[in-house]
Amino acid sequence: MALDNTTEVETPEHVRFRYRVAGPVRRMLAYLLDLLIRIAALLVVWVIIVIAFAATREAIQGFVLITLFIMEWGYYVFFETTGDGRSPGKRVLSLRVVKEGGYPIGFIDSVLRNLLRSADFLPLGYMLGLLSMAADTRFRRLGDRVAGTMVVVEERGLVAAPLALHPPLAEGELDAFPQRPPLSAWERETVELFLRRADLTSARRDELAQTIAPPLAQRMGLQAQAKNPTRFLALLHHRAAATGRPRGG
Repeated sequence: MALDNTTEVETPEHVRFRYRVAGPVRRMLAYLLDLLIRIAALLVVWVIIVIAFAATREAIQGFVLITLFIMEWGYYVFFETTGDGRSPGKRVLSLRVVKEGGYPIGFIDSVLRNLLRSADFLPLGYMLGLLSMAADTRFRRLGDRVAGTMVVVEERGLVAAPLALHPPLAEGELDAFPQRPPLSAWERETVELFLRRADLTSARRDELAQTIAPPLAQRMGLQAQAKNPTRFLALLHHRAAATGRPRGG
């Protein structure tokens, strides 16, 4: 059985994303890297306490236990929430935690998947978690199933060519658009993937654009510019691409 598999998810806007889900070996390597980082941090805290505070043995043990608790329960939640689904170990192995629908995870999602980490560890050495992953096509452990998340491999090998605007930009066509469109990373990726769909008929493209464009246009007060939703999305992406990085999502 392959240790990495490809899965396809469809957003509520009917745009499909294809992901390569991470297998047990790659995830275990990321876990070991994170474990080494946590052990190193624990040793640093222990040395600081011993040298700086000259604390008693009982006090040192107390500080170390508190630090161990924070590292065990807060390490992944902190990095997955602030690092767009990536702990340091996952970043090195090019892994990312996402929702099953492809969306970025939030604080509650990370808390749920990591609270179940102790159950995945049972009876020893993440045996239950490995069995759960082996029985699932998306290699989800128990925590992932409860939180509705999965771990995917970030593909960095190919960089898509920039999207060209067709027909070319007309004079004044972007005047009403904000200089920096308030698009999250997820929204910009959704719009770009839609625009790159070469397999769509004209009717199907317009149908999908009708579901994506109106909420974005309403948020920006651009309803008049969205009468042609497909063109509106192309202009919106063109403006966002010309003004740099999207807002975090």
